[in-house]
Order: sequence, then C-alpha cells, then structure tokens
Amino acid sequence: VRRWLGWSSGKLLVLDIGGGSLELATGIDENPEAVLSLPLGAARLTREFLSGDPFSGKSLTALETHVANLLKTKMPAKLQNHNADHFVATSKTFRTLARIANHWYGDRIGYLEANALVGIIPRLSDMTSAERAKLPGVSVTRAEQILSGAIVAQAAMEKLSIAELEICPWALREGVILKWLDWNER
Repeated sequence: VRRWLGWSSGKLLVLDIGGGSLELATGIDENPEAVLSLPLGAARLTREFLSGDPFSGKSLTALETHVANLLKTKMPAKLQNHNADHFVATSKTFRTLARIANHWYGDRIGYLEANALVGIIPRLSDMTSAERAKLPGVSVTRAEQILSGAIVAQAAMEKLSIAELEICPWALREGVILKWLDWNER
C-alpha cells in the first residue's frame, strides 16, 4: 500500500479482509508501527456463523455480535488511537464491496464509504447467494461470503472512526514481490 500511494501519503491505516482473517496495520514508514490479525475472515465467518439462503436473522445477529465483541476486546490502543492521515483497504472483499457501492449508490470508483455499508448490509442480507452472484464483481464463490466481509468492514470502520476507505489494487502478493525485488537488488 505504501508503495502504491507513495511516501508523501502520510500515516496510513490499512485494512485487509481475507478468507481467514482481518488484518490491520498503521504507520508512517514501509514497516508498520502497529499490526493486528484477527480471525475475522469472510470465508471463516460464513462457515462458522451463517446458515440459510438467504441467511437467517438469528445467524446474522450472532455474527454481528461476535465481530463487535472481538474488535472491542482485541483492538490495541495504537490502532484505536491511530491518528492516520490516509485510510486504505486492500483485498478482493473490499474491492467487491466498493464495486457494489458504486453500482447501488453511485459512490466514487476506488472508494468505500461507511454510509454505503450501512445500506449494503441489509440489502445483501435479503438476497440469496444466486442473487448476490449477479452483482458486479461478485463471483459464485464470493457470493457466499461477501455479506460476512461487509459486516466485518462496517464494524472495523466504525470502531476505527473511518468514514471512507481508498481501495488499493495492490495486496499482499504485490508486497511480497516488491520485497523480493528489493532484496535481489542488494
């Protein structure tokens, strides 16, 4: 993310929702000052909590409660009091949510607003997996887990007081490649 945005982008707060975990990091340099990895991945939570098609209200409530409790009890002060200049998300989950927000609400391409998630979550909740799979950027496999990802994204943004995230097209894979290239230049 730092390489994508450049060194002048100030202190970053980066969020990444994968299949198995939510990753958070903040810092000014290439290496973060504080990091957190929580077992709040979209695929994991869908598998552990959600049932029905569309998902049952009871299972959604259990998921939302679990996510909120984990963020409340595990968020370190350095992340909670981040003082970030720039809020950035990376991962297919965030890119997909941003595409849905753009499709439904006309949000700016490449950004995800917290207000959009407030509207997206109930709409996704009412849909079957087949209906979600017809949305822009939502594959059949991602249709199962995009709602869990939206719930985690909304809860994390709320906990960290983030109104809007910029979507970075680079993720962990690109970071590993850049580190490898740096190492080979030495």
